[in-house]
Amino acid sequence: MQGRSLPFRVATLVTGLLECLGFAGVLFGWTSLVFVFKKQHYFEELCELDAGSLGNATGLDECRARDERFSLIFTLASFTINFMTFPTGYIFDRFKTTVARLIAIFLYTSATLTIAFTSADSAVLLFLAMPMLAVGGIQFLITNLQIGNLFGKHRSTIITMYNGAFDSSSAVFLIIKLLYEQGVTIKASFLFISVCSAWHVGRTLLLMPRGHIPYPLPANYRYGLCSRDSPPEEDKKVAESEKLELQSKEFLSLKKETPGQQQAPGSFWSHTFSRRFAWHVVWLSVIQLWHYLFIGTLNSLLNNLASRDSALVSTYTNAFAVTQFFGVLCAPWNGLLMDRLKHKYQEEAKRTGAVAKAAALRSVVPSLTLTSLLSLGFAVCASIPVLPLQYATFILQVVSRSFLYGCNAAFLTLAFPSEHFGKLFGLVMALSAVVSLLQFPLFTLIKGTLQNDPLYVNLMLVLLTLLTFIHPFLVNRECQRKESPREVA
Repeated sequence: MQGRSLPFRVATLVTGLLECLGFAGVLFGWTSLVFVFKKQHYFEELCELDAGSLGNATGLDECRARDERFSLIFTLASFTINFMTFPTGYIFDRFKTTVARLIAIFLYTSATLTIAFTSADSAVLLFLAMPMLAVGGIQFLITNLQIGNLFGKHRSTIITMYNGAFDSSSAVFLIIKLLYEQGVTIKASFLFISVCSAWHVGRTLLLMPRGHIPYPLPANYRYGLCSRDSPPEEDKKVAESEKLELQSKEFLSLKKETPGQQQAPGSFWSHTFSRRFAWHVVWLSVIQLWHYLFIGTLNSLLNNLASRDSALVSTYTNAFAVTQFFGVLCAPWNGLLMDRLKHKYQEEAKRTGAVAKAAALRSVVPSLTLTSLLSLGFAVCASIPVLPLQYATFILQVVSRSFLYGCNAAFLTLAFPSEHFGKLFGLVMALSAVVSLLQFPLFTLIKGTLQNDPLYVNLMLVLLTLLTFIHPFLVNRECQRKESPREVA
């Protein structure tokens, strides 16, 4: 039975990867799209107003008001993609996969059609379209992450691979930019993306479950197209009993590993106000703020560093978008690292009598530390105003970002009870979204008071990035304390 369903599951895996790669995180290719919008004269009237009020022309590529408008759109969209994770996650939990995906398809298609029929005269519609595109895209990712449950011991690797594909999808806007330079209109490109919604609908009905993919996976589990040949009621009861038996074995093994130490999982609020959760919010929020600020202001930065040379800006914009594509190749290494360390530490825990859950949590500490280290390197490079150095900045940015969200999900899975995972995941993303709103006032500060000199803002953010190393240090210290073999009374 497993062999017969394996090709179907692989088809689900591959098409899910393509969906995340082609659609889920296209928002983060914003720099490429801004380049096209400027060529199409979006918000150009703001530059004319600036020139009139200042009494001299500032140059269309160095228009503060227009750059602020584009930055505000990206700030709103990137805030929405995180803040709406909580309600979209609730919809996914409450109404299951099919309903969640149909809502995502509606939002995504509405957004792409709006962008397709937007012109310079109606550019304000981007304030509506980009958040809708962001929410639809993150919902594609959320509904696809459960596919990792189909592949057991490779679950973490697949989840991080999907997160990497989400990052890599930003290269789609590079393709749109390159097609535009070859004469293909932005309207034609977004109409094509809109037509692809038929593929999303077909995949929802044929290759995805109506409900959720359970973990651990019960025997004879079928979904989507395979559910037509669903087993009779007796087989379903057997499959359900096998699932319950597997879950009970896991519970009993946990009791054996921590004799006399069984504790209630605790309330949702007790975990929310814990030091562990608070430092994780700081860790995610600071690193994410750096990434969002960099992406949202890159076009303006490149214009300044390249002395408004449009051809040079285009070259560096293309280079940035190309490096983003490699996120899908970087992210799985993080999953492999965590899977291997988890197995290693749990084997050590069995030999020494340490707490297995603490050993599992310890497996994510190297990834947390490595992400902080990569983010620090990215922050330092981004703070040095030398144009050729931006190539190194692009590489460090995509690697650290591809590690960031996989570490976030893995830490929440291992550090807190599973019954609170969805709520805690949504809350940490919502809180980090509130922090990400700082990118717009920081951009305004750089453009206004600091007169295009981001030195002081960059130094402040570098110092904040150093704070992120406290989180893995505290987690590691806590794990070492809990891993110590229990004294016999």
